[in-house]
Amino acid sequence: MMAAGRAAERGRSVLLIEKNPTLGKKLLLTGGGRCNLTNNKPEIHTMLARYKSDDKFLFSAFSQFGVADTIRFFNRRGMATKEEAEGRVFPVSNKAQSVWDVLSRYIKEGGVQIQTSAAVASFSVDAVTKHMIIRLTDETKIIAGSCVVATGGTSRPETGSTGEGFLWLKKIGHTIAGSRSALVPVALKDSWAKKMGGVTLKDIKLTTFQDEQKQDVQKGKLLFTHFGISGPTVLNMSKDIGELMQYGEVNIELDLFPKLDHGALKQRLQTLLITQSNKKLKNVFSELIPAALVAAILKLADVDGETQSHSVSRENRIKLVALMKAVPFHVKGLLGAHKAVVSSGGVALKEVDFKTMQSRLVPHLYIVGDVLNIDRPSGGYSLQLCWTTGFVAGSHC
Repeated sequence: MMAAGRAAERGRSVLLIEKNPTLGKKLLLTGGGRCNLTNNKPEIHTMLARYKSDDKFLFSAFSQFGVADTIRFFNRRGMATKEEAEGRVFPVSNKAQSVWDVLSRYIKEGGVQIQTSAAVASFSVDAVTKHMIIRLTDETKIIAGSCVVATGGTSRPETGSTGEGFLWLKKIGHTIAGSRSALVPVALKDSWAKKMGGVTLKDIKLTTFQDEQKQDVQKGKLLFTHFGISGPTVLNMSKDIGELMQYGEVNIELDLFPKLDHGALKQRLQTLLITQSNKKLKNVFSELIPAALVAAILKLADVDGETQSHSVSRENRIKLVALMKAVPFHVKGLLGAHKAVVSSGGVALKEVDFKTMQSRLVPHLYIVGDVLNIDRPSGGYSLQLCWTTGFVAGSHC
């Protein structure tokens, strides 16, 4: 998507150019169709810490339009919001369509002209007038006094995010860091895990290893899929997993009870076995872990689930506790861009003035959202980056 301001040939103040037949195709897919529109961290420094080393670039932009501004924007336009686990903010309706509706009305009220099914063939800058020259694939030529590039990265290419913006900006002199899929599900080699598709685990801990050396630790929620694992915790680890895989095999350990040490978990299991001593282990075990996992965990531990609770040996109790604290996963790879939530890479941040989002190389060219080389975790941070940078650019172009 591109926004052209002061489009001379068409006599329009603002023209929104969209390659898809309709607006917001990717927006409607976000958050599993519920749209995780931001993360409730209104204190700027706390929010920016989630963008890691890129935070120093973002302070000015977030000072102009931050988390509280985003929530207020939607609330004042009739869309109630709610906060869920880890600060994630969603519309009360649980529908991304609600977000789309607010934005569509806002665009209409602002008198923005929209041209859909308009794929851009080329983008250039007139050497004399410094006007933006936008040529569409149908040979339409648009001349604009200013332009906002909001074409996204390369995630979910079926929605139109195929990376053309990077090519245009590189051609006119911008430095583009290599674009790769980020925040993607992880495919596993473990056949048992693939049979758990649809099972969700909350309050777990994942630890990645390479050559038996601990690499990363994340806590949160895990979702089993037909190909491996996904969910916020996995997505936030995926970029680092992808980088590690360049150097060798990567393994993951799942801790089902991160709040309990081995001793406390052993005592909890022992208490269950004593109080229900005449039941089979597999039936008692389902009161400790999700029933869908019982057979798999017992098999991995090589413990017979038909054993009566009072007959479970000390050795088997130790094996079960050790396994629940470190269920092994063997990474096969990352899913491609078609499953990515966002992509990494983009325009070098030093080439953008974050007070206005204007290019430091090309006057009146503004660069926003996922086109920028900013790493952001799962949890509403990518959309908040879009709201913030988009507002700042729109306020100055």
